[in-house]
Amino acid sequence: MKKKNLIVFGTRPEAIKMAPLVREFLRNDTFETKVCVTAQHREMLDQVLDFFEIVPDYDLNLMRPNQNLYSLTATIIENMKPVLDEVKPDFVYVHGDTTTSMAVGIAAFYSGAKICHVEAGLRTFDRQYPFPEEFNRQLTGKIADYHFAPTNLSNNNLLAENISEENILVTGNTVIDALLYGIEKVNSENFKDEEIEKLKTVLDFQNEIILVTGHRRENHGEGLIKICSALKSIAEKNPSVQIIYPVHLNPNVLKPVHELLSGISNIILTEPLAYPAFIWLMEKSFLIITDSGGIQEEAPSLGKPVLVTRETTERPEAVEEGTVLLVGTDTEKIIVETQKFLDDSAYYKKMTQLHNPYGDGKATARIVKFIKNLNHGA
Repeated sequence: MKKKNLIVFGTRPEAIKMAPLVREFLRNDTFETKVCVTAQHREMLDQVLDFFEIVPDYDLNLMRPNQNLYSLTATIIENMKPVLDEVKPDFVYVHGDTTTSMAVGIAAFYSGAKICHVEAGLRTFDRQYPFPEEFNRQLTGKIADYHFAPTNLSNNNLLAENISEENILVTGNTVIDALLYGIEKVNSENFKDEEIEKLKTVLDFQNEIILVTGHRRENHGEGLIKICSALKSIAEKNPSVQIIYPVHLNPNVLKPVHELLSGISNIILTEPLAYPAFIWLMEKSFLIITDSGGIQEEAPSLGKPVLVTRETTERPEAVEEGTVLLVGTDTEKIIVETQKFLDDSAYYKKMTQLHNPYGDGKATARIVKFIKNLNHGA
């Protein structure tokens, strides 16, 4: 009898990181695999599903304007019950640190399914930072039966929390699986994308391109203003450099970024980019300045240095390996480190050749093999 899988996700980053797992399981006839999306994000999620050619079996469509954590958590748990009752999964897969992952984990526990946590074991050890992600991933770790840790450090974090070693598998990160698939697809001759074509018209690839992203709520306010001040100074000191910043639609980001950076000739502000255009742009970039966790993992696979505009990161492996630098929201530090990359080609080259600690693109194959070998219920 086939084992039943239910893979659940709700946000764009989750969809990117779970898409390779969905594709791998659907190719394997040992399992009956269903996909459920909560649509905690909507439009951005749909773009990723389309790119990876995934059609969900269940779409809860829960995104509401100005939704809060209280209502979102309760709504996810409540709406998962009929899905779980119908599918009766042996295994439920959740990812990372979102409200979807935490709430689906609770619902799956109530249903009696085994919970599989992809990208398990990341920790800052401060439940307030990042909020609510650190709490979400810690709680999901308490609920999960099987833990797919991207790195040895994540594995050690789980062991320190008394998780049984036999229930942990170090896999590498599925985001690398997604990235390698995605880069191959966007560079194929028959792939056409309007956003990519538009980017080709506004960017001069003879010059260094600095890609910027920023959305985390802990940087809203003063932190974002300091980051923007640094970008303005970098642009003014280096007129041939092009800074491109796909600006998050949250008013707390959109308003200050446009107020501070509009009208500077070599700073290009765009709307958020869909996944295909974004990874294409990452590959074309000289340097990336970001507060994104996923980009800290992806960029080293493309040989791109990263300045991380956060005070701490739950991905310290990249810091230790030297593929990313933590600069926080310190205006001067962002300027100095960026200038060093622009001025010192040997320094730049050294960082681009460092090993990516987040995997080799085979994480999903390892997860499927692990589940396949389990004597579930024995």
